[in-house]
Amino acid sequence: MTQFRTIASRTILGAVAIALSLAPALSQTVPTASNQNKPAEMEPRALEGKATQEHWDPAQLITATVHQAWVLSNKNEANFYEMIEQLAEISAKNRGVALPESAAAGRRMGEYIKRTASADTDQLLYAVVDKAVVMSAKPSAHATASTKK
Repeated sequence: MTQFRTIASRTILGAVAIALSLAPALSQTVPTASNQNKPAEMEPRALEGKATQEHWDPAQLITATVHQAWVLSNKNEANFYEMIEQLAEISAKNRGVALPESAAAGRRMGEYIKRTASADTDQLLYAVVDKAVVMSAKPSAHATASTKK
């Protein structure tokens, strides 16, 4: 599991490095009226130290728009990266696929996330990441073995 996590992190690192360059687009100002109607669970959390995936409930991340996720990250690129990494792992697990190990695949994934997320910051971040995973993932060894039977 640790080896998979390391490989997945390297791949996602390339993807997210590109995606993080869209941060200025995510800094849009949300109208005050929508802030008043925003659920309490969408409020940014105070984070200390290094970003870790333990800061976000998966249900909270899956339902957050690109902009809401940026706000939840306290507009911090490291935190936003961790969110995208967590969503990619959830997506890969749910789809039964393995994240690609190559840096090139990570860059393609990141380019897609950057382009798609910045085009519409009101779409769900999970939808963007999930589509990137589908486009660049390869079937896991377990899934490949089960289809050969």
